[in-house]
Amino acid sequence: MGFALSIVVSIAIFAILAVSFDLVLGYAGLFSVAHAAFFAIGAYTTALIALHTGAPILLAAAGAVLACAISSALLAVLVIRVSQDYLVIASFGFLTLVLAALANLPDLTGGTLGIGGIPPPSLFGWTVSGLLSYAIVFSLIAAVVVAVTWWLAHSPYGRALRAIRDNVVGAEALGKNPTFFRVTAFVIAGALAGIAGAMYATYISYISPDAFSNDVNILIFAMVVIGGAGTVVGPLVGAILLVSLPAVLSLLPLAPTLVGPVGQIIYGALLVAFAMSNADGLLGIFHSSDRWLRAQFKRTLTELERQ
Repeated sequence: MGFALSIVVSIAIFAILAVSFDLVLGYAGLFSVAHAAFFAIGAYTTALIALHTGAPILLAAAGAVLACAISSALLAVLVIRVSQDYLVIASFGFLTLVLAALANLPDLTGGTLGIGGIPPPSLFGWTVSGLLSYAIVFSLIAAVVVAVTWWLAHSPYGRALRAIRDNVVGAEALGKNPTFFRVTAFVIAGALAGIAGAMYATYISYISPDAFSNDVNILIFAMVVIGGAGTVVGPLVGAILLVSLPAVLSLLPLAPTLVGPVGQIIYGALLVAFAMSNADGLLGIFHSSDRWLRAQFKRTLTELERQ
């Protein structure tokens, strides 16, 4: 039971990361590798505020979200106008800078040893304790974030993002400002990643730079692509699948040291398969299958009516 609840907690955290990254990749059409950096900023800001000021953990988390929003806004304003290639390079440079700062400022961040003793979430005197409480609270937070992101994606704002992604010149002709929409998408995604960082820090109670390497970016990217970019639901499905995959593999007769590598091979193979087939993720395959079945059903009905 505890093992299953820990998976639920991890799914909640990575669902927020995947859905927020999809806002940048799937809707704004921007490829950035800075999402792990915002995840780290959220976690470390929460820990530092809570431990050094004694502020309530919710206030510390709010500070983390604000720090992520500001840092993502600064990065976006500086690099959002450059080409995709330079955006990838600049965002990777930002991630490298953040990780280097976390590892080389021991007096502030604990350096490579990290920070421990982070207090758990609490509200009005009630402290979250036990895996069941964490699973319930974090699932509710993830549900709210997914719902808000879905609302944004299906609002006029989300439609403008898709229009800019598909045809910048056409969107500008309709009076849309591509820079404004892309920057705000970057900021919203960064702030949401800060929420995930705060959740991670208060759940694990110990953080170090190793937890926010580029491997996290690869995992989040795989969740979005395998689930289906630009759909909100797709990244959620991808998060559930890829977080659950190591748990499923651990039930197989495999050596513990092989579980991680086998899982990486599987989702790497899935990424390659979707890239080569040009499929829109699992959700796209589902929609295509649904349309094909409906067409076959209508064709069968037509033939029966003719007979």
